[in-house]
Amino acid sequence: MKRFSSLLALFLAPLSALSATPQKSFEQIAKQADAARTADRMSEAIGLYTQGVHLHPAWSDGWWWLGSLLYDEDRFAEAAPAFQKFVALTPKSGPGYAFLALCEYETQDFGSSVKHFGEWARRGSPGNDALLDVAGFRWASLLTREGRFSEALYLLAAKAAKVGRSPALVEAMGLASLRMNNLPEDYPPERRELVWLTGEAAYYSATGATLRASQYADRLLVHYSHEPGVHFFRGTLFEFQKDFGAAEQEYEEELRASPDNGPAMTELAVTLVDDVQPDKAVPIAERAVSLEPQNPRSYYALGSALLETGKPDQGARALEKAKQFAPNSSFIRFTLAKAYRALGREEEAKRESAAFLALKDKQDVLAWPENRRATPEQVDPRGTKKP
Repeated sequence: MKRFSSLLALFLAPLSALSATPQKSFEQIAKQADAARTADRMSEAIGLYTQGVHLHPAWSDGWWWLGSLLYDEDRFAEAAPAFQKFVALTPKSGPGYAFLALCEYETQDFGSSVKHFGEWARRGSPGNDALLDVAGFRWASLLTREGRFSEALYLLAAKAAKVGRSPALVEAMGLASLRMNNLPEDYPPERRELVWLTGEAAYYSATGATLRASQYADRLLVHYSHEPGVHFFRGTLFEFQKDFGAAEQEYEEELRASPDNGPAMTELAVTLVDDVQPDKAVPIAERAVSLEPQNPRSYYALGSALLETGKPDQGARALEKAKQFAPNSSFIRFTLAKAYRALGREEEAKRESAAFLALKDKQDVLAWPENRRATPEQVDPRGTKKP
């Protein structure tokens, strides 16, 4: 029995010594994690931050740096949950939403990515220039993939003059202009020239180089006149240049090939209103609404046409429907104010005019990549830019 007791004592001794070893406190781990990160010992830092957030799950800075370091190592599937924890814990978590969306893009969780890019925008799209570049590019690509072509193209065109021409911008504008539900990395290679010609024409049109835009649009017609979307795109170019007669011809050509093309019908109706032919526009806009009952621009076309034909009451109802689907559209709010004013509804007209003024000055958030990568540690997690 004595021999057994001695052996048991020897066996338990290491365990007693281990249990007597003091465990690191959370404060020690946090300090060591920050020191490892600043010394570029990234693997060690990841391990320490992981320990720290497990000990103290409410440590928002720990989740930020853990997500950042994993992101920098392209471990996007692991980084996403860390950024998810960060945004849940931090009121001013704008940059966190952008990096969460970027991780979800890389892991092909595209629905969540679009949602979180939207959350980033609603918080003022904070971050440094590199974050704005890469996040803006991915977001616009996803809008195109989702079929939200007008939103994507409007934002792309607004940025074209600010950032200058780049292959990425041209390609993105080409896809959105042709209404192709593809990401830049996954559309058919045999359509690359079609997308490129379209993108060049769209880019030069957006930047006011009308002659260059026309040259590319003419080349597009020579080589791809029978491709779906080509006449529609040329119609948008002429509409933008206020050559309404030419735009109408292009939209009608698109409709001859595709009689139930709702977007072409909508743009034809809008062009007819702009060309002071609202009576002709009304039945076309009504047909467009029936084909696309959730398209705010179709209701805008119908409301504008009815307003211009002396039917402000019906026009206001169509415009209210447009506003329901697109409350942040400045031109819908402007036209609705006009309809209310025609009906003598002055208070409502003032409200819509105020909304128009607020929206028309609102800056969009898209910027475009110049071979730069967003680095989370360059962005203050509280939502401000680092000096």
